[in-house]
Amino acid sequence: MSAKPARFASVDALRGLTVAAMLLVNNPGDWGHVYAPLLHADWHGCTPTDLVFPFFLFVVGVSIALGVVPRAEAGADRGALLRAVAVRAVRILGMGLLLHLLAWWWLDLAHYRPWGVLQRIGLCFLAAGAVALWLRPRVQWLLLGVLLLGWWALLAWGGSYAPWENLASRIDDALLGPWLYAHDPASGRGHDPEGLASTLGALATTLLGLRAGDWLRRGRTRALWLSGAVALLGGWLWSAWLPWNKNLWTSSYVLWTGGWALWALAAAHALVDVRGWPALGRSFGVNAIAAYAGSAVMVYAFAGLGWWEPLYQTLFAGWMTPRFGPYLPSLAFALAFVGVWWLVVLWMDRRGWHLKI
Repeated sequence: MSAKPARFASVDALRGLTVAAMLLVNNPGDWGHVYAPLLHADWHGCTPTDLVFPFFLFVVGVSIALGVVPRAEAGADRGALLRAVAVRAVRILGMGLLLHLLAWWWLDLAHYRPWGVLQRIGLCFLAAGAVALWLRPRVQWLLLGVLLLGWWALLAWGGSYAPWENLASRIDDALLGPWLYAHDPASGRGHDPEGLASTLGALATTLLGLRAGDWLRRGRTRALWLSGAVALLGGWLWSAWLPWNKNLWTSSYVLWTGGWALWALAAAHALVDVRGWPALGRSFGVNAIAAYAGSAVMVYAFAGLGWWEPLYQTLFAGWMTPRFGPYLPSLAFALAFVGVWWLVVLWMDRRGWHLKI
């Protein structure tokens, strides 16, 4: 068997910057005063914030191509590799369930929510890992095409892309009903932005990252740039019939966000791996799950103990709002939150502490 697969600093940096962006958009000081680019689109559309989760799932696919596939090609038992992928996927999913349990208990929420970001990452990691190990590249491309066209066909067959009425919402509501992210008791309808049905679109994003990681590994960086342009153009044209929509993870949204992710990966590789620029964000990248989960626990603790609002008012809003208005202190709080966690992961990285699950 060959040596341990090579690690690309550019991928760690891109993963880390994505996690930092997650923390930034998830933790403003005041949700009533957030600059528009740092908010998700209300329904249809794509803001810079709507790029964050697709970027992370894209990098999940890239990481599988760089970490799992070389071991299989070197002769490792594919069954054993799949079991290792499955164990890690279950751990990621389990951590997501545990975090939501903590939020439900600590924040005294009305109900427990099974779906979430880590749960979706775990499912996509498991499915993409199996695809990488057992399907040839041409079949992987074929599967990606089937997912894009099939998910479009299913949503169209459902008869509506509107909130609550679309097929994804109806499927998720039939499965879990009142336990979803949003539920309307009067109508009995619900919706979850990380529900099971729309994970089909999220898996397509992960498979696109899988193929991009193979190009990166083989030095085919021109393919990253060209395919990024094709994906952006395709996603833009497709949006005339199938709107970009993160909640539904529509196929046009897969291509549009995937195009930007392909270009981001190509640019990170050119700047970090080739030109030797500092791998900005690397510390977040090598402790991505630890940073995401740890910051979530911190938020639940501060909110549950009643510290969040006084902290924000004392350190930021109280003196900044009269001078600069309400939006800047809200952003400053979010930046400070990211800064605190940057110091935490930097400290961990310098001690060689890379927590994996």
